[in-house]
Amino acid sequence: QLQLVESGGGLVQPGGSLRLSCAASGFTLDYFAIGWFRQAPGTEREGVSCISRSGGSTNYADSVKGRFTISRDNAKHTVYLQMNSLKPEDTAVYYCAAKPMRCTGPTHYWGQGTQVTVSS
Repeated sequence: QLQLVESGGGLVQPGGSLRLSCAASGFTLDYFAIGWFRQAPGTEREGVSCISRSGGSTNYADSVKGRFTISRDNAKHTVYLQMNSLKPEDTAVYYCAAKPMRCTGPTHYWGQGTQVTVSS
């Protein structure tokens, strides 16, 4: 079965940090651009960040620039989202998505999501 698996979510205080991981089951992440999305209750899913297949190109939503860093380790077939200086408004379910060509292309696979809660 082809699927993405996210991990690393949890409860953190404002100003804290978390690192999310995205791994693949049944296929190799190396050939895909990988995006991170998030969805808070009552809102639409929004793009947070994306990294190209090589890792040489990244992009971020304005709301997370300077605080989040996306990276990939193709040797470990894993993509990471390092989240620093977390704010309550970052609370959401975070999903990773595999795009076969580029970050602006369609998504072929979604993960099941991992909950991030920022609260004191």
